[in-house]
Amino acid sequence: MSEKKRILVVDDEPDLTEIVKRNLEGEGFEVEVAYNGVEAMEKVTANPPDAIVLDVMMPEKDGFEVCAELKADEKFLDIPIVMLTAVADHVGSTKYSHFDGMSMEADDYLPKPASPEEITESVKRLVN
Repeated sequence: MSEKKRILVVDDEPDLTEIVKRNLEGEGFEVEVAYNGVEAMEKVTANPPDAIVLDVMMPEKDGFEVCAELKADEKFLDIPIVMLTAVADHVGSTKYSHFDGMSMEADDYLPKPASPEEITESVKRLVN
């Protein structure tokens, strides 16, 4: 039997993180969580996951910064990243706009509120 794929879920909302974690585990993934970008970078560096679900708006280091750092590092640039954000498409005046998310090197982009099922399907597409 093949080894379980490891997914890192990074979001500062513990309730959402737990729901996404349970859904992914239900699909056979091993899941680790981080609650901010600094913690995410520490976990990726210590034990790179097979994919990352990454919220944009977080304390300490936002998802755009994490994504840019990972995609700039040869060791981590092949890790698929699903970006999540609560910022609406029509908000173009912040650094958290949909356009900025799409211009990142993330592998998928889901606007919140993305359902846990949508997130799980995106992860499955990227790692299988």
